[in-house]
Amino acid sequence: MLHLHSTSPDRWLLQVKQHLADVLIDHAHCEQKAASTAMDLMFDYVENEDLCHEMTEIVREELEHFELVRKLLKDRGIRFLRLKPGTYGRKLKELVRRQEPQRAVDRLLVAALIEARSCERFVLLRDHLEDPALQAFYGSLYESEARHHATYVRLAKLFSDDHSVNLRLQELAVLEAAIVEEGCELPRVHS
Repeated sequence: MLHLHSTSPDRWLLQVKQHLADVLIDHAHCEQKAASTAMDLMFDYVENEDLCHEMTEIVREELEHFELVRKLLKDRGIRFLRLKPGTYGRKLKELVRRQEPQRAVDRLLVAALIEARSCERFVLLRDHLEDPALQAFYGSLYESEARHHATYVRLAKLFSDDHSVNLRLQELAVLEAAIVEEGCELPRVHS
């Protein structure tokens, strides 16, 4: 279960179809950011052996996905370049509480929700893009996003009890849905 409280609006698929190259470039950036998030968690909670092990695996997989998207861009003649980030990630990170262990819980749950939204959107791309190669590509990625989502939720429960984590996940999921509904004018994976 992905714990999302909304589905992506039709507006997003329209953005994708009108600005596919930008969304593909942003996808590469998203994979980099996902690896960076896992590395940050590993450094900040170095004493937590289970977290460090899981983050090592996620970093490897996210960097592998980064390389796959870079190859996809190159094969399509799309130059990988810096893009202005969308607002989705920043708005979610603003919801993170400042005091530990709540901060650890929130950081992990925000990462879980980003992975869940990516999973949902990769399924949409698989089902709605007209390019068979892109359909296959996104079809091959969504399961790992769902697995990462579950891993982050499980790890949050190392820092607080199940009930508190589940309650906070529901709170954050409602806020994430509002961020998605508001959207972003920039065509991004999470716009």
